[in-house]
Amino acid sequence: MPTNITYILSDIDKAIAFEWIEQALRDSEFRLSFVLLNQGESQLETYLKINDVPVYRIDYRGKKDAFKAIRSVWKVFRAEKTDIVHTHLFDASMFGLLAAKLARIPKRVYTRHHGTLHHEFFPRAVYYDKLIHSFATDIIAISGIVKDVLIEREKVAQSKVHLVHHGFNLQGFLQVNPTKVASLKEKYGIVGKHPVVGVIARQTYWKGIQHIIPAFAELLTQYPNAHLILANAKGDYKRQIDELLEQLPKESFTEIVFENDIYHLYQLFDLYVHTPINKDLEAFGQTYVEALAAGIPSVFSLSGVAPEFIKHEYNALVVPFEDSKAVYTQMLRLLQDQELTQKLIQQGQQDVQQRFALENMILALKKIYTI
Repeated sequence: MPTNITYILSDIDKAIAFEWIEQALRDSEFRLSFVLLNQGESQLETYLKINDVPVYRIDYRGKKDAFKAIRSVWKVFRAEKTDIVHTHLFDASMFGLLAAKLARIPKRVYTRHHGTLHHEFFPRAVYYDKLIHSFATDIIAISGIVKDVLIEREKVAQSKVHLVHHGFNLQGFLQVNPTKVASLKEKYGIVGKHPVVGVIARQTYWKGIQHIIPAFAELLTQYPNAHLILANAKGDYKRQIDELLEQLPKESFTEIVFENDIYHLYQLFDLYVHTPINKDLEAFGQTYVEALAAGIPSVFSLSGVAPEFIKHEYNALVVPFEDSKAVYTQMLRLLQDQELTQKLIQQGQQDVQQRFALENMILALKKIYTI
């Protein structure tokens, strides 16, 4: 008999990582079902239905629906004969793990997706983080930073915490279709633009986009045909970002709220920049891995998972936190030193293939599920 695992997620639309997990565990000793705490149908729900994976959507509009969510999740456990619960994101973990504990599910796994965000900006939420810890039997830390926060700052028992890096279907970044790249260039109006500087980050203060825009403005003085792409262009800091963008020529930047084809989006960039403002606000930073997997020479500040594998002048160029001048200087190096750029591309792809292959994560998950 297979082991029945119920994944519980909240406020998710497109989440390709869960598609990869479902595909990797299909026809294994594990049988997956999903509970989605969403207000409407999502791309993930559509994918699961197409692939005949049991999926239950609970109409969840916020904490006022907590009791309904707990009761509905409990019913799913009974219907699916759930042996293991695995939750992701705050609301799903709070109410999904509580329901699992009440239902006496013996293994309750929680993946922690934030670092010190609550400590620095929402200190009252740390209490709820600790409550979630008490409901879980196993906690997955997605980076060394998160593991340290859990054990050192939130006093979680070390035996309860497992370090499991995100895994990626990295081959997708290597299978580039020139026609699709050309189509995206046309779609976003960057045909003939060079160099194109890419940023994929939610527009919130701690992502540090406010330090990239002035660096790009300086780059324009050297490269008048340069173009800045800000993808995932939404968030609670958007008004401030828009004020900074008003200082740039309108034809020099493009904002993209969402692009489904992430593999080919990276191929629009001649160089890539990601500069969170400190080392532990970024819990992981998938974009560190994706940019290098896509072969895009990059400028990074060291946050989240980056300190575990990014090395200056080895696989990327590293800048101090909140330093626009340094960002400009290192972008210029990438554009003017082709020998260095090619070295960084080659080493970066090699390093992510070794560390973040999907099979590494799947093996680690299987081990946790069978302990």
